[in-house]
Amino acid sequence: MSERSERRVYTVAGMTCEHCVHAVRTEVGRVEGVERVEVDLATKLVTVEGPALDDGRIREAVDEAGYDAVRS
Repeated sequence: MSERSERRVYTVAGMTCEHCVHAVRTEVGRVEGVERVEVDLATKLVTVEGPALDDGRIREAVDEAGYDAVRS
């Protein structure tokens, strides 16, 4: 993570398998400014890193994957 990068954590409800993890990681990874996405299936947490992260766009990406995100 660079000096100007931010880190945000979201709780994503409904993920139950590795396919879910892949779908969320892929969609969030496509958001402009996202440099890194970590998805923890056990805790339902998604950690996103990058400069100038946009909560709305990240939530839209999670929605596009078929899930709901709440910033933790």
